[in-house]
Amino acid sequence: MSRIGKKPVEVPSGVSVTLDGHLMTVKGPKGELKRKLHEEMKINIAENEVTVERPSDNKVHRALHGTTRSLIQNMVEGVTKGFERSLELVGVGYRASKSGQKLVLNVGYSHPVEITPEQGIEIEVPSNTKVIVKGIDKERVGAIASNIRSVRLPEPYKGKGIRYEGEYIRRKEGKTGK
Repeated sequence: MSRIGKKPVEVPSGVSVTLDGHLMTVKGPKGELKRKLHEEMKINIAENEVTVERPSDNKVHRALHGTTRSLIQNMVEGVTKGFERSLELVGVGYRASKSGQKLVLNVGYSHPVEITPEQGIEIEVPSNTKVIVKGIDKERVGAIASNIRSVRLPEPYKGKGIRYEGEYIRRKEGKTGK
């Protein structure tokens, strides 16, 4: 059995979980999330917990067991606390700012790069070298943060670029001149 799949998902007070066929809806203080789950997984909703069962020990079912439970856990956590991802800009002249809802990045190109967030995603710029992406859907927050990072990936020689907060960039030595 999957260790993660066996654990029940605790549903805090103020959060409602409903299942319509295989469409799970989670409503909480921060918003509402919907997700279609795999039709072969059995989902049981009790008073304050959700459990996931698999129909067999088939390899596909074993893989889906923990995944389905994690998706439900992330939905519950998203509508209660939310998710955030922090990015740092490293490099001379690299800076970020907000223009209305858009994020404007000046990262060494001849033009500023503008990124418009999706609905339900909020981008904050506490300083001109730090960007914070917030939202209730973990998958979308990570995807937007990844898109921002891909504008200027960190390079291994000087470490310049956009990186996740706390990310370690493995450095290379460069030319020796011999």
